[in-house]
Amino acid sequence: MNRNNPHTVLYRWMTFLRILLGLVFIFSSVAKGIDPVGTSYRVEDYLLVYRWMPLVPYAMEIAFLIIFSEFLIGIAFLFNTFIRTAAVAMLAILVFFLVVTFFDALYNMVPDCGCFGDALKLTNWQTFYKNIVLIVLNLLFMWKSWRWMNNRTKPVFQIGLLTLFGGLFLGFMFYNLDHLPVIDFRNWKVGRNMCVDTMQKARTYVTFENIKTGEKKEFLFPDYPWKDSLWRANWKFISKRTIAPSVVKKYNLVIEDSLGNDRTRAIIEYPGFQFLLISFNLHQANASGLKKAAVLWKFLKKRGISMVMLTATDEKTTRRIENIYGMPVPAYLADETDLKSVIRSNPGLLLLDHGIILQKWHYHDFPDTLQVKKYLISPTY
Repeated sequence: MNRNNPHTVLYRWMTFLRILLGLVFIFSSVAKGIDPVGTSYRVEDYLLVYRWMPLVPYAMEIAFLIIFSEFLIGIAFLFNTFIRTAAVAMLAILVFFLVVTFFDALYNMVPDCGCFGDALKLTNWQTFYKNIVLIVLNLLFMWKSWRWMNNRTKPVFQIGLLTLFGGLFLGFMFYNLDHLPVIDFRNWKVGRNMCVDTMQKARTYVTFENIKTGEKKEFLFPDYPWKDSLWRANWKFISKRTIAPSVVKKYNLVIEDSLGNDRTRAIIEYPGFQFLLISFNLHQANASGLKKAAVLWKFLKKRGISMVMLTATDEKTTRRIENIYGMPVPAYLADETDLKSVIRSNPGLLLLDHGIILQKWHYHDFPDTLQVKKYLISPTY
C-alpha cells in the first residue's frame, strides 16, 4: 500500500497533525510578535536567572530570533515546505524549552514563561506538559511520515514562499516594536476603566445572648428586633464584628510621592483628564520622546490640564532630566516592572478621564497639540 496516497487514513492523519503543529507554532509566534518588547523582557528574565549576563544586552535580538524561527517553522509545517528540516528544527526547539520549563516549573524561577505572549497565560507546569505533548506529536509525525516527507514544488518556489511570509512577519514585528502592540492583551488597554471596584459595602454583625437559656444569636446590623421591648428584656448584647468591603483592584501598580505616601488612587482616578508620562528608566528614555513630552507639558499647563510623570528612577536623576528638557512635571515613583506592564514604550504616554484610559501613545506617536485638543474636546470611550 502506498502510504503517500492522499486517500489513505494514515496520510490524512499525518496531514492533520502537520497542520496542527504548524498552527500551534504560528499562533505562538504571532502572539509573541504582537508584543516583541514584552517577549524581550521575559528573555531577559531567563538570562538573568541562568546568569548569562553577557547576553542580557541582546535580549531583544534573541527574542526576535526565537519568534521568527517559530514562525518560519510553523509556515513550513503548514505549507509542507522543507518539512524534514522544519521537523528537526521544531524538535530541537521543543527539547530545549522542555528542559528550561522543567527547571522553571520546579523552582519557579520565572513566574510567566510567555510562550504565548500575553494572549494565553499558562502556569509553569502547564507549559512543561504542553511541551511534552508537542514533542510526542512531533516524534509521531516524524516516525510515521519521515520516508515520504516531500514536496514536489520546486525549491525556488518554497524559498519564495518562506521569504514572502517571513518578510511580512518581520515587518509586523518591527511595527509593533516601533509603535504599541496592535492588540493589547494586558490590563492597561484603551477603553478600560481602572477605578477600584467596591463590590460590597462593609457589613456589621452583632451578637446577643439569651439571659435565661444562654443561647447566642448573631444578627446582621440593624436587622434584629431592637424595637421589641420584650425581646430586649430577655437578650443582652455580647459583641460585634465588622467585615470590610471587598475591593477589586484592576492593577498592581503602586504610586508613591517622594515621602513614600501612596498616591495611586488619587492619580489613577483623578476626577478629570490626566496625562501619565511613563518612563521606567529615565537613563534609557528616548531623547526625542522626552522633547515631545516637554512641548506637550507646556501646552497642557497653560490650559490647566494635569500631567504627571511615573518613573522608577531616583529623584536626583529625575530632577536633572526635567531641567535638561525644561519639564518640571510632578514626578512619582513606581516599580519598574509594573511600569513596563503599563506601556511598551520608554517614555510612553497615557490619557485617562476619571480613571478610564482614553488613549496610549508610543514616543514615536506622541500627539501634537491638535490631536490633544481632539481628545480633550470629544473623548471617545
